[in-house]
Amino acid sequence: MGGVTRTLKRETLHVFLCPVITDEQLSALQDKNVSEEKLDMETQPKVPVPDLQHTLNMYLRSVKHLVSKAQFCKTKATVESFGKPGGLGERLQKLLLKRRDATENWVYEYWLDDMYLKNRLALTVNSSPALLFPEQPFRDFKDSLMFAARLILCVSEYKLMVDRNDLPVDVAHGRQSDTRLCMKQYQRLFTSYRRAELRKDSLITTNSTSDTQHVIVACKNQFFVLNVTGGSSQLNDTDVQKQLLWIYEQTQNSEQKQPAMGLLTSDSRTEWGKAREKLMKDPINRESLELMESSMCIICLDEPMGFQPGDTDRALMMLHGVGHNKNGANRWYDKPLQFVIGADGVCGVIPEHSPSEGIVVVQCAEYLLKHMQSGSGKASPALKTSERPRPRRLVWRCSEYIQEMLESAADHLQRLVRNLDMNIFTFQLYGKEFIKQQKMSPDSYIQVALQLAIYRCYRRPVATYESASLRRFREGRVDNIRSATPEALEFVKAMTDDTTSIQDTEKMKKLQTAVDAQTEITALVIAGMGTDNHLLGLREMAEAMKIETPDIFTDETYRISNNFILSTSQVPTTMKMFCCYGPVIPDGYGVCYNPQSDHIVFCVSSFRASQMTGSGAFVKALDQALQDMRDVMFTKPPEKQQD
Repeated sequence: MGGVTRTLKRETLHVFLCPVITDEQLSALQDKNVSEEKLDMETQPKVPVPDLQHTLNMYLRSVKHLVSKAQFCKTKATVESFGKPGGLGERLQKLLLKRRDATENWVYEYWLDDMYLKNRLALTVNSSPALLFPEQPFRDFKDSLMFAARLILCVSEYKLMVDRNDLPVDVAHGRQSDTRLCMKQYQRLFTSYRRAELRKDSLITTNSTSDTQHVIVACKNQFFVLNVTGGSSQLNDTDVQKQLLWIYEQTQNSEQKQPAMGLLTSDSRTEWGKAREKLMKDPINRESLELMESSMCIICLDEPMGFQPGDTDRALMMLHGVGHNKNGANRWYDKPLQFVIGADGVCGVIPEHSPSEGIVVVQCAEYLLKHMQSGSGKASPALKTSERPRPRRLVWRCSEYIQEMLESAADHLQRLVRNLDMNIFTFQLYGKEFIKQQKMSPDSYIQVALQLAIYRCYRRPVATYESASLRRFREGRVDNIRSATPEALEFVKAMTDDTTSIQDTEKMKKLQTAVDAQTEITALVIAGMGTDNHLLGLREMAEAMKIETPDIFTDETYRISNNFILSTSQVPTTMKMFCCYGPVIPDGYGVCYNPQSDHIVFCVSSFRASQMTGSGAFVKALDQALQDMRDVMFTKPPEKQQD
């Protein structure tokens, strides 16, 4: 079970991030309901517990083509035994139904612990994604400080809106028209902190209405506390810019330089947990850590890269800072919102994923950027120098043991930097509008294209993860759309079979069938009828009842089907931004995509240490797949052809 659990955890760390549903529903998430009526949790339904036989049937259907016939026969017998009348499955199902009745969300804690908090891998690359902002045309360093100052003030105003429940309620349209979405994740953006522990992390929550409203500013690997209020007065952008300039000037004094403690947060959670235990024994370190935990967010003032960066370079800088000798130590990964402002215009946000999904971070980021550009923030007169609170440098007492752990963390980060193979690819032949003209869901269409690309790389189908938002339910997070469907396999076989002459019209039929199947399974999952969360709940219920792990979860097919070689997420934006993240298994790919009207941005990652993967090769296969599918489209009757 250890290996299976580890694989599950790594995958969900990313699906995490990026809830993907049908294109129409995803695009609708970008719009806000203008109504000022607050979301009443009682009006939202609880996440349902699917029928047991429904889940077992879906599971068998999703794995049949991923394993050998002999293995599937064994799995089928195991699943049937688990689900027989009066059997273990029904007993666990009844317990799960009781849990549903007794809790707001029966799967939330199971999912959060198993997929995030129990995971021991470093947050850097393995868990935390990055959202890249549009490149900023900074003329000099002071321009970047003004950008940071405006961002800090907009963050403060946005947090106040969240605290007062003033955010308009998100609404999903589509099959369930005008469905209101749970807004709890917005509250966690500014009040949560992932505290490293030895065996399982803790997701703690600070008081959102505290009088102390501060951000942490990282500059040259040093950390400063910056209060956004001066006594009873609100700072303006000039005040904050002067504060940031003061911080920058302080970092030039080597005599006051503190250890690059942010490196510890980039290490494995167990190693960071050990170091944190040691640090907490000293009152000065403990106070610094408490200020980190209670901050609204982290603002990282990064050094320029030294050259004109392309999209891939910007993505790498955001994900891991290109190592401890660049900006890799100028981070504190435990906060849900960590904004990076590079002096060369490389800007974005690195969210810690356990409190919220990617679409929530996108919504927040787009609001901030639009209000910064419009200058619609509250205007206030600059404070007198005597009234302006001076930032405070965080001080660390570093023992020999902590120094050794810092050196180890720096080495681990460098290995990760060397290992990550990232490729940002923009497919420009067409975008989602062309796909819609073919009466197909763009998200489903792209998922089928990914299946064709991965099949050409592996010559077999592989377990694939696509996340689906459950925010239509109370405390809803995500579940998995298993995109490697039998219908997709039939299509990719038709496209890659050189031994027979399959007509394009037949390929077109198989493509339509594959897209339709993907769309239907998506609809099931977002309605709470997915497979993975239900199986997780049954497994965790058995553990909670001290029941020996059921055979269905120790079966080889379960391991294979949860070894997600292809981990995917759609993260749509209305601004020129994109999201990226690292692979979730050593021999797999991470693929985040952003379909726009006339192009599609793909962020493909893999590990260089793997002999089975290569981001460049996958991008080439994906490019070819999208072109081939377009060619197949033109076999449709002339009156339906549109470009």
